[in-house]
Amino acid sequence: MRRLFLPGRLRETVTLTGTDAHHLGYTLRARAGDRVVVVDAARQVAAMEVTAFTADSVTLRLVERLDADTESPVALTLAMCLPKGDKMDFVVQKAVELGAAVIQPLAAVNCVVRYDAKKAAVRREKWQRVAEEAAKQCGRTMLPTVAPVRPLVSWLEEIAAAGSAGRVFMAYEQETERPLKEWLRRAEPGGVTALIGPEGGFAPAEAEQARSLGVATVSLGPRVLRAETAAVAALAIAQYELGDLGGSAEGGTETR
Repeated sequence: MRRLFLPGRLRETVTLTGTDAHHLGYTLRARAGDRVVVVDAARQVAAMEVTAFTADSVTLRLVERLDADTESPVALTLAMCLPKGDKMDFVVQKAVELGAAVIQPLAAVNCVVRYDAKKAAVRREKWQRVAEEAAKQCGRTMLPTVAPVRPLVSWLEEIAAAGSAGRVFMAYEQETERPLKEWLRRAEPGGVTALIGPEGGFAPAEAEQARSLGVATVSLGPRVLRAETAAVAALAIAQYELGDLGGSAEGGTETR
C-alpha cells in the first residue's frame, strides 16, 4: 500500500491536500475504498481508506492501527560533504533506506560544487523530496530531515560546542590505525554521525581540526572508495554493528 506522512496526529478522519492529495487522486488514480498506510508525527501507523475526493483534497477514514515501527535503535546521522553532479540524490536516498534520521550536507575545501544561498535552498528542497519518497518506499515510520548546507568548519565547531564530537567518526583515507568497526564497538551512547568527505577527500587542515575537536578519524578499509560508496558503506557498517541491519526477530529485509 502507498505510504503517506502526516505532519500532525492520526485521527478517525484525515483530509489530505497538496502534493499527497494530487498524487493519490491524479497520479495513482485512487478510488473510494482504496487503502493507504499513514504515519503521523508521533510515529503512529494506520491503514486508512479513501472515502471522498474534491479537486484538491482526499479524505481518508481510519481502518486499523498498525504496530509497525521500523526505526533503528541507533540514532544515525550522515554528514556528507557535497559530491559532484546529482550524486547527492543517490546518497540521500540510500541514507534514508539505511535508517539515517538526519542528512547534513557540508561544504568542504575540496568540494567541486559551490552553491550560493539561493541555489543551496533549492537543492535542499530537492533532497528533502528525495528523502520523503525514499522513506515512503522503504517503509520508514519517521520522515528523515535534510538540513541546510553548512560549511564544514563551522559545523565541526558547533558539534564540539554541543559536546557531541565524541559521537562523530570521520572516514579518512590517511587513517591506518583505527578501523571503523573497532571505533563503533567503543562508541559513546546517544547515536553516531558518519562524516564523509567529497571526491577530493578531506584537506589535511580539516582532518586536523576534526581531531582537535574530538572527532575520531577511522578507516573503511584498504581500498579507495568513491564518496557516495563511502557514505553507503559507513552507514551500513554502523547499522550492522549498532542497529538493526542484518535482520531481526520481527522480519527480514525486502529488496525491490
